[in-house]
Amino acid sequence: MFFGKLLPRDGNFFVMFNQHAECIVVAAEALSKLVVNYDNVELRERYTREVDDAEHAADRITQEVNRALHKTFITPIDREQIHSLINTMDDVADLIQDSSETMALYDVRHATEEIIRLTDLSVKCCQRVRHAVSLISNLSKPATAEAALKTCEEIDQLESDADRVLRSAMSKLFRTEDDVREVIKLKAIYELLETITDKCEDVANLIEGIVLENS
Repeated sequence: MFFGKLLPRDGNFFVMFNQHAECIVVAAEALSKLVVNYDNVELRERYTREVDDAEHAADRITQEVNRALHKTFITPIDREQIHSLINTMDDVADLIQDSSETMALYDVRHATEEIIRLTDLSVKCCQRVRHAVSLISNLSKPATAEAALKTCEEIDQLESDADRVLRSAMSKLFRTEDDVREVIKLKAIYELLETITDKCEDVANLIEGIVLENS
């Protein structure tokens, strides 16, 4: 018993999860502002920097969580769940940054309606991820566990909505765009934006597993 008291505990993992989720939302909302103001080069550069800053902050938190895992003997939830959750959340942040960088690298001239719709769905997914993450520290309460599962269902629905927007966007693109270069560029952007929602769904699936095992 005395030995157990000396072992490092918890490592503030839930706090770090919440901090990372906030970074994801900041990055997603900056990407949305970038897209909405795409014709304004100054604002586009400003929001690109905000995306980058949020992604870098998320990276630092991910590194901190992984370091804490090595130093903490007793964790609040399964170690593999902690590792999988923080790294999958970090994938979301990476994809948001990839989206802003790819639009610049591919010299996308304007934000299409489909880019705006997919970005909006990505923001909503990230916001729901933040809410779901905020609940996992208190899963002993049945109402909290139920709310977390409901939020995960909402993320799944948003991902399905993004799938439908992507299919429609691809159909329109190949029917109406004559410039092959534009087809290639926009196809890549559409797919990348939809992948953000896919990865949010992966986070939701991990949270569902944590809820079912710990509530």
